[in-house]
Amino acid sequence: MKNKSYIGISFIVLIFGIWAVPKIIAKFQKSDLVEIGPVPAFELTDQNNKKISNKEYLGQVYVVEFFFSTCPTICPKMNQSMLELQEEFYGNPKFGLASITIDPEHDTSEVLKEHANLLGVKHYNWHFLTGNKEYIYSLANKGFNLYAGENNKAAGGFEHSGLFALVDKDGKIRCRKDAQGNPILYYDGLETSGVEAIKEDIKKLLAE
Repeated sequence: MKNKSYIGISFIVLIFGIWAVPKIIAKFQKSDLVEIGPVPAFELTDQNNKKISNKEYLGQVYVVEFFFSTCPTICPKMNQSMLELQEEFYGNPKFGLASITIDPEHDTSEVLKEHANLLGVKHYNWHFLTGNKEYIYSLANKGFNLYAGENNKAAGGFEHSGLFALVDKDGKIRCRKDAQGNPILYYDGLETSGVEAIKEDIKKLLAE
């Protein structure tokens, strides 16, 4: 009887192993998201007057936007989209957000802290970042290739992209492909479809 029981248990363990191993392997496989390249190195100051660099985000999936607190046009919508991401992934220590101001002369740490409070920011890993203006513009335009610039004729005095950058745990910018099989590069933070797409892809990167 003991031999039969041993054989039965061994069979169950074997079957479970055959079923479980592919699932375990799948969990740690790379997703189908395209790797664009490494996130540009940065070090800026957040709303708590703390130095934050891209190194602080290693091991986490995070989203980057460029905005300014007094923006009367697209920024409120972008901030609302970021708030949606906060709610979706709230409490996940492997997720983060980075909102980088393009008007650092006005948007000091103190101003950004007040702005974050007004928005209802509660995720501990959502940093509102400020610093040297030339440094930030170089980071946006050359580092991320997301347009930001001053324009006295534009509402609020500045122009910038409404796109979000998605960064994986290894510090690589990632994205999905469009219907034609081309990388989209960045996600539209102004459209519901773009926000839903980045939510789906954040989940894929968290599972890697």
